[in-house]
Amino acid sequence: MTHPSAPQSAPTPEPAPLHWKLVVDTADPHAQADFWGAALNYVVEDHSSLIERLLSVGAAPPELVVESHGRRAWRDATGVRHPQDPYEEETGVGLGRRLLFQRVPEPKTVKNRLHIDLHTEGGKREAEVARLTGLGATVVREVKEPSGEWVVMADPEGNEFCLH
Repeated sequence: MTHPSAPQSAPTPEPAPLHWKLVVDTADPHAQADFWGAALNYVVEDHSSLIERLLSVGAAPPELVVESHGRRAWRDATGVRHPQDPYEEETGVGLGRRLLFQRVPEPKTVKNRLHIDLHTEGGKREAEVARLTGLGATVVREVKEPSGEWVVMADPEGNEFCLH
């Protein structure tokens, strides 16, 4: 029993949830961002104001920049974000659901250890397969198991994802 005059220890505060993004290694970050932005109905991030500011003060060399969608973009990285999630207006960086695509020199060689599952409305899987293949995805295989049915697909660089 605690004595009434004994000091009480303060409750340990719960840690805040971590902010995260899924990073995808890629040969062409801008093509991947365009594909995944269209596939998910996400917004391709606009980092042009940050880039312009860094270029103007000499903090970033011009060779790190390319033109994409009529604006300056980082050559080796870009992202897509959920259109309703917050983002930093100053940098264009999403603060919520976000995929970042970064250029790497080596090609994809093995199956993904992490993949994205996309979920369609009931009865619309075939239409979504057609839409995604129109964007550049390919069908890898159709799965029919007692636990459910889905289509394994690959994005334009061969990264697998599942369409439920």
